[in-house]
Amino acid sequence: MKRFVIAIDGPAGAGKSTVAKLTAKKLGFLYVDTGAMYRALTYKAIQKNIPFDDDTNLIEMAQNTAIELQDNQTEYKVLLDGRNVTHEIRTEEVSKGTQFIASLLPIREILWKMQRALREKHNIVMEGRDIGTKVFPDAQLKIFVDATAEERAKRRYLQLKEMGINGDIDTIEREIKERDERDRHRSISPLIKDSDAFYIDTTGITIRQVVAKIEDLYKKTAYKNKND
Repeated sequence: MKRFVIAIDGPAGAGKSTVAKLTAKKLGFLYVDTGAMYRALTYKAIQKNIPFDDDTNLIEMAQNTAIELQDNQTEYKVLLDGRNVTHEIRTEEVSKGTQFIASLLPIREILWKMQRALREKHNIVMEGRDIGTKVFPDAQLKIFVDATAEERAKRRYLQLKEMGINGDIDTIEREIKERDERDRHRSISPLIKDSDAFYIDTTGITIRQVVAKIEDLYKKTAYKNKND
């Protein structure tokens, strides 16, 4: 019997990372941040001075890279070729470069293989933008987490404020809408809600309420699978 997969997709700022972490912790599943894997490859390309338009060397680099995710319930680590790069991959330079790495289908296929392999050892909660459609189309439970652009901009603004960074909420909202447009219309793995995914709008509700909804859906799905 295949291990259980909860696939959580959604646009940037919808809260899927926080929701996925808390859901995994509550259920005792492995949390998988697929975005961190793309960031790790981007960071490595920057360190090796490989231009983002050098497809051949970027793909070769990805083929010779080991990425490991460790979650001991108190600390989440991203290991790149055995080195902890959890914090290094969160820079603005990496954030901007990730879109180029993610646009290459051969690299996505390499990471999909890594991500699918995790199911061999763990029940997992995996979040991203193409988990239910590409990585695990057979996931037992698919969730599409969403929120209005206004709500997501507000969350990002407050997040930056907590970090001591002054942001312009109108600029943040415009950038979010631009990213939504790119993600939904890109030729490779566009951001879409799969036909069998449950839709959850997080606008105006708390993270705990969202997690409770997913936990309830998990219990119902697990019960149904057990009795089918």
